[in-house]
Amino acid sequence: MTTAPGYRTHPQHHIVETHVPEPVSIVIDDVVVAQSKEVVRVDEDGAPVRYYFPRADVRMDLLERTPSVTRCPFKGAANYFTLDIRGKKLPDAIWSYEDPYEEHAGLKGRLAFYLEKFPELELRMSA
Repeated sequence: MTTAPGYRTHPQHHIVETHVPEPVSIVIDDVVVAQSKEVVRVDEDGAPVRYYFPRADVRMDLLERTPSVTRCPFKGAANYFTLDIRGKKLPDAIWSYEDPYEEHAGLKGRLAFYLEKFPELELRMSA
């Protein structure tokens, strides 16, 4: 594997992944969409904090894959999902790096929620 292209041109850019020690949930309209003790927190220069959930801990039955793809020069291609809660659709509210660059292999297949774009998504952390 090669170094992510973004790090070659911007070696000062920092992205730090850490395991969250307590359970984390995403809830909307009293529906738990994701709940896990295996969440990875991502702190990236210039971006909001992100929480990446293992796919097995997300209600995949509520998600619909969309054709949307974005590219991060540091992590790779992100594929998107629409969240459908009781007929209320949040388009491209969730993304996943299914084949990230080597530096972020720990994010492979995990799902992150676009919390600032969809304030109805509630992040809950419990001790």
